[in-house]
Amino acid sequence: MMKRIEANDPVAMNHKGVQQYNKGDYSSAFEYFTKAAKLGDASAHYQLAALHNGEGVEKDIEMEMYHLEQAAIGGHPIARYNLGWNEWNNNDRDNKDTAKRAVNHFIIAAAQGKDNSINNLMFAFKKGCVSKDDLAAALRAHQAAVDATKSPQRDAAEAYYRNKDSVNA
Repeated sequence: MMKRIEANDPVAMNHKGVQQYNKGDYSSAFEYFTKAAKLGDASAHYQLAALHNGEGVEKDIEMEMYHLEQAAIGGHPIARYNLGWNEWNNNDRDNKDTAKRAVNHFIIAAAQGKDNSINNLMFAFKKGCVSKDDLAAALRAHQAAVDATKSPQRDAAEAYYRNKDSVNA
């Protein structure tokens, strides 16, 4: 992995950052995530957002939101969902106009296969913040994303881990 890091591989840097984070070495994790993020790694931006939420570095909401936005732009579905959640909770949910940005984030996250987004869209639909057509389109996009990730290898891995967890319980 160090050879890949020396070759400026952002995925390797992000992976090393996760390892350092799991060891409790937050400053080293921060350095690896920062380098990977500068090279455009969406997961590294997501990790930095978590760190700026007060995990390992001083809480900085502005930087947390910046990194969440960068991760979402880079295609990170959880970051996109979290942006929607932040918008939903920081605005007047009963006002359809202020809820629109949150709903748009949830629609994009649903299209990326993020299951929780569907629950939020259903709630927003009940509040009148999502049209029936937009909800139906989001449901179709979500299902297409889920179907696109299905494979015999993933099914076998899921069965393996499900069996492994039940044996270890």
